Amino acid sequence: ALPAQRKEIVQQVIAQYDFSERRACNLIGLNRRTYRRSAPVEQDAPVRQRMRELAQERPRFGSPRLHVMLRREGLVINHKRTERLYREEDLSLRGRRRKKRPSHLRVVLPMPQGPDQRWAMDFVADALSNGRRMRMLTVIDVWNRECVKI
Repeated sequence: ALPAQRKEIVQQVIAQYDFSERRACNLIGLNRRTYRRSAPVEQDAPVRQRMRELAQERPRFGSPRLHVMLRREGLVINHKRTERLYREEDLSLRGRRRKKRPSHLRVVLPMPQGPDQRWAMDFVADALSNGRRMRMLTVIDVWNRECVKI
């Protein structure tokens, strides 16, 4: 359990069972110093608010560009803090999908007019029943789809 939750449990134990603070903290397993320490003051509220406003104005801006804008306004100093708040506010941008473009101009080859004009080759792989791997180079005639016999 989180320290804040344990703190509440200790308070309930003290109220309901009239335990001392020391005994309740030992029972729950919470350090007494942690129990007595006050919760930290939320300092990020103005930064979070301004970050949400800037993200709505400029939806394509990511964390680094928002950090620059917030730093110009004097709200933040540390980029790691900006990134943490950016993630916590769930403002992360989805990556753009890359357009698939052909790497080169595709040339459509003319069909051969007879046998022995064009050949095609490729490697094929398979496994035998005993697990042994096997690779072969296949060479075929494009015209009649016949394999070369060795």
